[in-house]
Parts: sequence; structure tokens; C-alpha cells
Amino acid sequence: MDCVLTHEHPTADGHRVMELVLNDAARHNALTLDMIDTIQPQLDAWRDDESVVAVVLRGAGEKAFCAGGDVVSLAKALKADSDSPLPEAFFTREYKLDYDMHTYPKPIICWGSGIVMGGGKGLLTACSHRIVTETAVLAMPEVTIALYPDVGGSWFLNRLPGRTGLFVAVTGVRLNAADVLFLGLGNRFAQSSRYPELLADLAAAPWQSADPHNTVNGVLRALEHRSQPAFDANSPIRNHYDQIQTVTDADNVEGFVAQLMALETDDPWWLRAQKTTAHGSPLAIKVMSEQLRRTRHASLRDVFLAELALSVQCTRFREFQEGVTALLIDKTGKPDWTFKSISDVDSDLVDGFFQSPWNTNPLSSQI
Repeated sequence: MDCVLTHEHPTADGHRVMELVLNDAARHNALTLDMIDTIQPQLDAWRDDESVVAVVLRGAGEKAFCAGGDVVSLAKALKADSDSPLPEAFFTREYKLDYDMHTYPKPIICWGSGIVMGGGKGLLTACSHRIVTETAVLAMPEVTIALYPDVGGSWFLNRLPGRTGLFVAVTGVRLNAADVLFLGLGNRFAQSSRYPELLADLAAAPWQSADPHNTVNGVLRALEHRSQPAFDANSPIRNHYDQIQTVTDADNVEGFVAQLMALETDDPWWLRAQKTTAHGSPLAIKVMSEQLRRTRHASLRDVFLAELALSVQCTRFREFQEGVTALLIDKTGKPDWTFKSISDVDSDLVDGFFQSPWNTNPLSSQI
């Protein structure tokens, strides 16, 4: 089975719209190294191909665009060999792909329908045109596996309104389509059943003389208008924005978490945020807070370089294997974290995570 399917859609004026389909619906299209290594050369080839005017990216099936990176393979490889080269290889090639998509000169349209998490969120955010449907469920739940929101998360979370970026990172909160549009993580809504219309409209659009990004904008604007009856405008993030600002108003992440856990509420949305944070890795919470602080004013390139070093360091510590095993392999949901609370986390250990494991970052010559 091909891990990524490629389809060509000829346009009425003699151009081509290329479609890439992550093809592992049974695993919610979890992003594998083979997928990354299939997509990268395709985008490289289409970059300077004048016949290609746009790229569409989606996931196979109806349940997920992409439920995240293939962290199970990483954890298993590290369990077999603590010096496994797989984490460095995986993250280097994943981040190169994400960076190239962020900076791609042609429109890349992502169909964010169903589950969009972790590495899938990185792909979505890297696209110029980011569509979410009424079935979209987005999250960066890395706190539950002792990682942090990578794949450019250090860049886009720092650009969310107020302190919602830190809140989304620490709580792993799930976002619906209205949330995503409010935060600016997506820029268009479409009804999930209208995907064939998207392809048909792109094929029929005039590409000969117009800027291709404007052509896509016109197609998506019309599609969004037709999709409005399916749009639920209720955004929990927007509804709770003021209270999020209050809860996160602390001198450090320890104070934020203490205020979150002390919140007396019967609101299911807040209760879920408290539960996920309480079960997450205290070490990961400290790391993600520090990463957002360090990259607050960093360029996109510098963010990916920093994330590569941090991701490799995180996977070398036992917490990562413990989290992935408990959540995704054994599925006990009860990881035995090294540190039981944020106050227990060794600050020197956290500082060590931000030391590069190489003299020269292997991504520096590729982006």
C-alpha cells in the first residue's frame, strides 16, 4: 500500500492541481518517515513546474487528516537502542518538510477534517490555505507523552491572541472549527461533504492570468459561503478567553498551573483542561513553557533549528518512552512520571534539554 497517494487534476486552461493523500486511515494517517520522504520530493519537483498551480493535501478516510507523528515507532526504536538514530532522522526530515511548506511559493491547500493533532497540526499550519470542517478536532496534546508542541508550535503558539498559546500547550485543549478560526490557526471553513466541490472548482478556475493565491482565495471564499449552514459558530476558546487570561496571569508556569487547578468550576470544558494538565508530564510543562519563552521573538528558521535540538533531547530522556508506552502502546493511561509535580522538576535538567547535542545542527544547511 502506498503511504501517500498522488492524484492529478487537469484544469480547464491547461494547468494541473496536484493532490496528496496521506494514506493510512486505519492509523488515522499518523505521519511516518515514509510519508515525509514521499511528500518532500513531490513538492520539490512541483516548485518550479509551471504547469502545477496549486497543491491540495488531505488524509484518507473521514475520521482524520493526520492524528500526529509516528511517535510509537520512535519510542520502540529507542527502547531497542537508546542511541537509535531514528529520532534525529525523523525530526530533521519532518521539520524540513514543514519549513518548506511554510515558505512554498505556490498555494498549498490543507483539508483539515476530522482529527488534526501533533504532526498533523504542523502540516496544517504550514499550508497557505488552511481549511477546517465541522468535524475538525485539533489539539497539541504532547503534554500527555512528555513532549512539547513542536512542528513549528514554538512559532505559531507565540502568535496566538493573549496567552492562549501557553494555555493550549499546557492543557492540550481540543479545538473545534470555530476555535481554530478565532485563533487564526485556520483561515477557511468548509462543509466536510463538499471536498469534491473543492477539486471541481479548482479545476474550473481561471489560472492563466491571475495570481494563483488569489485564484484559490476566490474558490475557497465561494466554498465557505455555500458551507455556512454547517458552521457552528460556538467557540469555547473565545467564550472562555477572558478567564483564560486571568488563569494564565502568573509570574511563571507553576503559578499558572496552580491557578488552573484551584479553579472551582462545574464547566466540563474547564474540567477537561484540569484533568489533562493533572495527568500530563510536569517535566513537559516546564520544558514547553521555557521553549515558548526562548523562542518568543525567533524567526521561523530559528524556531525549527531550536525544536530539532530540543526534540532529540526530549526523546533521550525516559519520560518520553514512559508517556508513549502508557498512552499509545500499553494504553494504561497511567504513566509513571519521573517528577510528580512541577515543583519537583530539576531546573538543571530542563536547562540541559536546551543544549544542542551537536556542534552543527543537521537542519541548518537544509532550510
